[in-house]
Amino acid sequence: MKDSATTGDAEYGGYNGYKPWNSGGSGSSSHPLVKRFMRITVFFLGFAMLWIFLYNSASPFGFHSVSHHFIGISTKKIYDPILDGVLKNASMGDKTVIITTLNDAWAEPGSIFDLFLESFRIGKKTEKLLNHLVVITLDQKAHARCLALHPHCFQLETKDDNFTSEAFFMTPGYLHMMWRRIEFLGSVLELGYNFVFTDTDIMWLRDPFTEFYQNADFQIACDFFNGNSYDLKNMPNGGFTYVKSNERTIWFYKFWFASKNAYPKMHDQDVLNKIKRDPYISEMRLSIRFLSTAYFGGFCQPSRDFNKVSTMHANCCVGLDNKINDLKILLEDWSKYIALPQNEKKQSHSSWSVPQSCRTSFQRSKQRKNNGKSL
Repeated sequence: MKDSATTGDAEYGGYNGYKPWNSGGSGSSSHPLVKRFMRITVFFLGFAMLWIFLYNSASPFGFHSVSHHFIGISTKKIYDPILDGVLKNASMGDKTVIITTLNDAWAEPGSIFDLFLESFRIGKKTEKLLNHLVVITLDQKAHARCLALHPHCFQLETKDDNFTSEAFFMTPGYLHMMWRRIEFLGSVLELGYNFVFTDTDIMWLRDPFTEFYQNADFQIACDFFNGNSYDLKNMPNGGFTYVKSNERTIWFYKFWFASKNAYPKMHDQDVLNKIKRDPYISEMRLSIRFLSTAYFGGFCQPSRDFNKVSTMHANCCVGLDNKINDLKILLEDWSKYIALPQNEKKQSHSSWSVPQSCRTSFQRSKQRKNNGKSL
């Protein structure tokens, strides 16, 4: 075996491999090697810094090492025994609950909440699901109304926030309410409960649990569904989700909520569209599936088959009064279908009479938006 010191002396002219760069004589042949080494080092350092900058720009949480750091962080978790008690009383055997949120504007007699509860009562195998429905109220009036109609109500602490009146789309109050909802649902997951979250303007016409994917972590309805439940190009609607409590989904809801800082003028649904392709989600192996509008329809893309439909959402609709009007018509259509003899139901070609007011309001809203852009 060669002695390293001797080898160094022999190869580098007696300087043991550390000859000064500015020396002359026979050792000058080492200068190109040193310069080449320095150039390579500088190149790789520059490339590494560029990669870190680009990756940091692409994600609200920075580069890869920050991703792992973030995964391990637990946001401030405050155990609420009242909430846990309400969830426990409403939960199914596998700790699954159905959750909706309610404010005073939607809780008024004859408003959305009454129609929502009615849909469970006249739906197929849905009335029993009311035993597992938890209504999260956002103000005192809504809470009092909930307690008068339903056994499982929880008033969410909103501090100085005012969620009483109708929250108009994309106003600061609307955005704040949507993000408060995401934060709260994340806390439900941390308590170990699976949930189906449903907007109150979604009519439950048939038990949806038979149509959910068994092995998905996060399932979400769509405004528009392209036929492929795995395709991230689908247009999701955060008003209806089925989420299982596990390490991946708890992390995902933290990630989703924190992403609002990267997109401060967007609501939760648009931010979801931004982050759904994020490499962190692939890294966490979060299983996402998109629900077909054949079963989970809405005014944007109605479910066409009354023998399949589970839920119908008053999406693509502007204004509380317009929603109420069209949802009443929708429930009338459903009641007519339910009244048919069994053999006629299977052959039924029933169709929805809606949207009516919602279509007009949505078209006017789009026109105002387009006019604003052109101005």
